[in-house]
Amino acid sequence: MSIARKLDLLGVDVIEAGSAITSEGEQESIRAVVHENLDAEICSYCRIREIDVEKALECDVDSIHLVVPVSDLHIEKKLKKDRETVQNDAIRVCEFAKDHGLIVELSGEDASRADLNFLKSIYADGIDAGADRLCFCDTVGILTPERTTAVFRELSDLGAPLSIHCHDDFGLATSNTVAAILAGAAQAHVTVNGIGERAGNTPLEEVVMVLESLYHMPTAVNCKELYTTSRLVSRLTGVAVAPNKSIIGGNAFTHEAGIHVHGLMADPLTYQPIPPETVGREQRIVLGKHTGRASIDSALHELGIAATDSQLGDIFARVKELGDKGMRVTDADLQAITETVLGISKRALVKLEELTVVSGNRVTPTASIKLTVDGEQVVEAGIGTGPVDAAIDALKKAIANMRDIELLEYHVDSITGGTDALVEVFVKMRSDTRVVSARGARTDIIMASVEAVLEGINRLME
Repeated sequence: MSIARKLDLLGVDVIEAGSAITSEGEQESIRAVVHENLDAEICSYCRIREIDVEKALECDVDSIHLVVPVSDLHIEKKLKKDRETVQNDAIRVCEFAKDHGLIVELSGEDASRADLNFLKSIYADGIDAGADRLCFCDTVGILTPERTTAVFRELSDLGAPLSIHCHDDFGLATSNTVAAILAGAAQAHVTVNGIGERAGNTPLEEVVMVLESLYHMPTAVNCKELYTTSRLVSRLTGVAVAPNKSIIGGNAFTHEAGIHVHGLMADPLTYQPIPPETVGREQRIVLGKHTGRASIDSALHELGIAATDSQLGDIFARVKELGDKGMRVTDADLQAITETVLGISKRALVKLEELTVVSGNRVTPTASIKLTVDGEQVVEAGIGTGPVDAAIDALKKAIANMRDIELLEYHVDSITGGTDALVEVFVKMRSDTRVVSARGARTDIIMASVEAVLEGINRLME
């Protein structure tokens, strides 16, 4: 429901909320989305069987995505039928759905490997049976942009709106989807973050921004909600987004190389195709082995620290040294290096005194924590989905009265091998508009996590 509400806010026209035939749980989910009374049309995936449509009707959806296998490979090997039987089934089920008041999108599964004349015949019969929309499915991602253009031009006079549905097996889903739209497709099937079977489906965010920014075609999508939508879907599905993913990846608007940062300071568009604010992002400069002096100077300015040229050179050399060791240089690292070089001594506002965590297969993970916060002791407890989650929950509760802090990113790397491996925990945290990164490294992942979050809290509370 949270995802559906976000998609509706984003401006998505049709939400395929699930396949009602799958299970009672799936039906419950679809009904919950329907009862949200969203502006978007709510759809259920259906096979060419009346029982699928009946289950969709029980969920009170607006439409069905009626999927018809159209390649001989699917017809003969998967269904063990012939073309005529499949075509008759498609017409019968389409008529059944229309008789019960549903919007029908008739979809040719594996259309990119099907006989085009047979596909046209099914589409024509589907329109006669009342189908409202048609869909061409590149089920295993073998289309190329050139072939997509040719096919959609040939199918342009069918008499009903035609959709494109691509998979990303060869990394061409976005290119093929855009090619189809430019050749006359009225609708694109997409997924947030490109999630889906195997290599996934066409990413919504890529198609929207390619059309909007490169072809200057308005999509009616609220682009500023793209990043927050991506983060929500990633968190709720548990499917991480690659850092180097276009538009919504963690590194998409992040810069390290000195020459890039120097250009950015002159004009942000020197090394960015669009302003990050367009998709709800912010530009970010990180430090590492490729960092230039300008990056260090800018970071220190953000921290409100003034350094001489000599001190800046020393800080620069130490940051480079960390980067050459393959380490990510966090905000906490930079500040610690700077304080050392400048001879600044700072007392941590929040200190860990005690941490106890209980976890097991028959125990709800629970943590109790004792902190010294600005000289006063604070004791708090928390629960979570695991021991780390419970410990962080207790920690956040303990400082809740002082500062509202949000954990934006949490990442774990094993530095050494074995069950006693040294692990590095990297976190990114926010308080109000300020964002900092910090790290913890221990053989105990719970302590490394608490160490990282504590480091971030102390930096945010300065």
